[in-house]
Amino acid sequence: MSRVGKYPVAVPTGVTVTLAGKTLTVKGKLGELKFDTTDDIETNVADGKVWVKVKNDTKRARSQWGTTRATISNMVKGVSQGYKKVLDITGVGFKAQAQGKKLNLSLGFSHDIIYSVPEGIDVKTPVPTQVEVTGANRQRVGQVAAEIRSYKRPEPYKGKGIRYSDEFILRKEGKKK
Repeated sequence: MSRVGKYPVAVPTGVTVTLAGKTLTVKGKLGELKFDTTDDIETNVADGKVWVKVKNDTKRARSQWGTTRATISNMVKGVSQGYKKVLDITGVGFKAQAQGKKLNLSLGFSHDIIYSVPEGIDVKTPVPTQVEVTGANRQRVGQVAAEIRSYKRPEPYKGKGIRYSDEFILRKEGKKK
């Protein structure tokens, strides 16, 4: 039995949740998100809470139960508070600059990398060595941050590259004579 799925998702004030068929729509101050539920899951919206229940007791239905509840909870939090990932850039001459819907990365290559930011995601550079990725959709915020990080992953000897602000780089000792 799912320990996550049996608890309801509380809907805060300022957020509206509507259910049309299998499509669940969550609207808030930061945007609108939609989610299509599977045939094995039944969702109900009542008294400012979203309840998720299993229609039939199969292994697939039980596995989707907690996942569906967690996704709905992430959507509600995303449209009310939003999600944010902070990336730190370490290295001599490494920097980033946000220009509208483009992110210009100088990472020591012979050319600058220009990353096109997808719709629904905001990228800011408060300082040239820090990138803030924000948005309402948790999956997309994490995906954009991972794509930016993949251009220059942190290396273990000096720690140069792009890393998450809360990431710890296990440093290696260099060569000895």
